[in-house]
Amino acid sequence: MRISTRSRYGLKVMYELALKYGGDPVFLKEIARTHKISEKYLSKLVIPLRSVGLITSHRGSHGGYTLARPPGSVTVMEIMRVLEGDFAPAVRTRKEEHPTEEVWVTLERAINQTLSAVSLESLVLAGKSQVPNYQI
Repeated sequence: MRISTRSRYGLKVMYELALKYGGDPVFLKEIARTHKISEKYLSKLVIPLRSVGLITSHRGSHGGYTLARPPGSVTVMEIMRVLEGDFAPAVRTRKEEHPTEEVWVTLERAINQTLSAVSLESLVLAGKSQVPNYQI
């Protein structure tokens, strides 16, 4: 199972905004330079994040982007859902009961619980301590 570039880069944008939470707005150019990512690509990622109210855009010479909520109230799961849609390891098209289906249900539950338990604030704290410990 792979996580798309869209989600990986989107999470980096949100992490950078969490680092600067409470301060001045952050330019996408700054994030793009820090992570060596195309600014044009990042500008496409902020559109859905802004439309659901996770980030706020600011115009003008002191413009840029800020988190719309405190970092502790934004989870990785929220970000992934905005950028990926429903995050399920397998598409279940039939409603038939089969012993193998429980594997996918269990995996999806574990993924959802793990990503919901990680907030931007916990990522910032882990980044400062450099000893992240996310167990599945």
